[in-house]
Amino acid sequence: MHPKALLEACADLVGLVLKFDHPADQVVSRFFRDHREFGPRERATLAETVFTVLRKKLLFDHLSPSGSGSKERRMAILGFYGPRDFLKSALNDTEKRWLDNCDAVRPEDLLERHRHNLPEWLVAPLKAQLGDQFWALAESLQQPAPLDLRVNALHDKRADVQKELALASIKAVATPFSPWGLRIDGKPALTKLDAFARGAVEVQDEGSQLLAMLLDAKRGEMVVDFCAGAGGKTLAIGATMRNTGRLYAFDTSAHRLDALKPRLARSKLSNVHPAAIAHERDERIKRLAGKIDRVLVDAPCSGLGTLRRNPDLKWRQSPQSVEEMTLKQTAILQSSSRLVKSGGRLVYATCSVLPQENEAIAEAFSAANPDFEPQEATELLSALKVEGAAQLGAGGPNATRYLRLWPHRHATDGFFAAVWNRK
Repeated sequence: MHPKALLEACADLVGLVLKFDHPADQVVSRFFRDHREFGPRERATLAETVFTVLRKKLLFDHLSPSGSGSKERRMAILGFYGPRDFLKSALNDTEKRWLDNCDAVRPEDLLERHRHNLPEWLVAPLKAQLGDQFWALAESLQQPAPLDLRVNALHDKRADVQKELALASIKAVATPFSPWGLRIDGKPALTKLDAFARGAVEVQDEGSQLLAMLLDAKRGEMVVDFCAGAGGKTLAIGATMRNTGRLYAFDTSAHRLDALKPRLARSKLSNVHPAAIAHERDERIKRLAGKIDRVLVDAPCSGLGTLRRNPDLKWRQSPQSVEEMTLKQTAILQSSSRLVKSGGRLVYATCSVLPQENEAIAEAFSAANPDFEPQEATELLSALKVEGAAQLGAGGPNATRYLRLWPHRHATDGFFAAVWNRK
């Protein structure tokens, strides 16, 4: 495609995404459905340009007024994903000079907000938790996330799949913590691989894999994935159960559970039972009260631990939406806890980096439910022979009690988990 036409398409897509009417990935997918003329390379350029703009929006908002043309075009130029000479072939002389001036700006000469590219309401709680490491996190959140795969341990071994991918010219390295994980740079066409078609691998962040490990579901048990969504953790749990017992995948969205069906078929698991529920107090929940060995509550949350993948969330969330989320999280955790039988395990998890969605929820639950005994999350992972498990704690007074994963420390999404056993 001609550079000028591709840049124009980038500007159009940037304009649509910056309305923030819908999640960015949905807007991009809709744009591609409406414009079938774009090939894989053009689609990659369009998508990565948009996500770069979202990651560095405050900086680009600061630089763009000095340029010419529409704001969408200026933002697309600043975030363009591709060689500079290709981009410049689409620019006029004025735009080229402006871009060179923007490229010459030194980070140390910028205001803090133009360096971290985060909303101010989010900066304070992150600085309070991380101190000097805040800037390392801010930098990591402006980078694309790697592609992590989970090897289906029910049928395949990680080393064998790694060799199979190498034969397809895909370099995969073992993840440092999860024994099931492989990490890939770039975005190869996984769906065309036999390893994907036969269910040997699923796309899943290493942090998400560790949450499934923390539940430690056993053969023959009754287990519930309470907020299963599209079922990534459900499939990992089913494999740890060796396709035995009974694993319920509950979610209030039948649409999300529909996305589990093809993945479930590939996995060859027969112990998974997806079920849409109306709410956390659904009759299905009441019937299973006190009968479940292990319950995972991967609660709805702000998603602010996934900003490398979903950078629009930092502009679409707010303190008010987070406060509303904490009420929902509290209710879901309390209702789901009724499922757990005596001696059973409960795991609460989010992909948020905010204490009010994480430690605050866990500590309030512990205080209100003395029959649930908190467990040391990192010690549980150590017992499961997770290498470096001691590095995965929250730090501070609860260094080992909670699992706390950070993009800049662990190269995963931001995750939190708390564990209890019912007395």
